[in-house]
Amino acid sequence: MTPQQIIIRPILSEKSAELEAEHNQYTFEVHRQANKIEIGKAVEIVFGVRVDKVRTMVMRGDIRRVGRFSGKTRQWKKAMVTLHPGDSIDYYGED
Repeated sequence: MTPQQIIIRPILSEKSAELEAEHNQYTFEVHRQANKIEIGKAVEIVFGVRVDKVRTMVMRGDIRRVGRFSGKTRQWKKAMVTLHPGDSIDYYGED
């Protein structure tokens, strides 16, 4: 897998913004078959930063209902990446 296939999208929420500010941790949705080593290398290549630690978790799909029909959302993998002190990722391209 290429680094662009491993990192699907950044997760931008209030909790992830707090983690960025306090602990220099960034949250991504990643490919389900990617392991911690591959995720860390992909973040280093794509964003040009140094990775200290990677934590992963599989987010289970929720049961959703619309009227009388029920279904399930897909499962996905989340990675929380801790960067080396002094490094940061700028999602918006601001100077």
